[in-house]
Amino acid sequence: MPTVLITGATSGLGRYLAFALVRSGHAVLAHGRDAARTDRLVQELRAEGEAQGFVADLASLAQVRALGAEVAAARPDLDVLINNAGVGSGGPGAPREVSADGHELRLAVNYLAPVVLTRALLPVLRTGASARIVNVGSAGQEPLDFSDPELTRGYSGVAAYCRSKFALAAHTFTLAEELAGSGVAANVLHPATYMDTAMVREAGVAPWNSVADGAAAVLALATGDVGSGRYFDGTRPARAHQDAYDPGVRRRLAAVTDQLLGL
Repeated sequence: MPTVLITGATSGLGRYLAFALVRSGHAVLAHGRDAARTDRLVQELRAEGEAQGFVADLASLAQVRALGAEVAAARPDLDVLINNAGVGSGGPGAPREVSADGHELRLAVNYLAPVVLTRALLPVLRTGASARIVNVGSAGQEPLDFSDPELTRGYSGVAAYCRSKFALAAHTFTLAEELAGSGVAANVLHPATYMDTAMVREAGVAPWNSVADGAAAVLALATGDVGSGRYFDGTRPARAHQDAYDPGVRRRLAAVTDQLLGL
């Protein structure tokens, strides 16, 4: 029975994925920020198959590291990591927010948290014959300003969101190169445009697609062999922002990431 961890599983796309995967015979490790909501989800999932809950606030890097350690200890059989949890652009004109560690919130949750969680889980992912890392990105991508990676000047929620998703895509390509030959694949995708989620509604946008539309693309990467180091728009192979492939940009991103994480 393949074992999959889904971050942000208590609502929206993550919740849909959790039920789809448990019904197809996966053991689902459901992450949520709220303990009561996570527990309710796990009880529902257990009516369908095997499920286990994990609670952490991804805006706290200490909690992200603890989550990684907890999952690695509890489920050394982990096969798939779906980094799905995220923070949207916020409402129109929303002010800049910071994480528990003082980082710009969208960069912290959408980028730094997946980086830290993935690093924590790589040792167990590497032990399997084949494992998959699926990063839920976005077609909205904007290169970071390396002189101001946390967007302290001229803040906009949309820019913050697009920069975090650009960083996630660029990081995924670097990670895939590092993992070449290890049996662990890493890919990133834009699941669907403006899905019917709280994140989209908060931004004041009328949804264009259902979460089922986006889930089909995530499930294809989580359960199928599609190679590694690739970007998908839905289920179609596509191209991320051109700068995400630039080795120089990716080296600078890696250096800034280590600096932000205090490494």
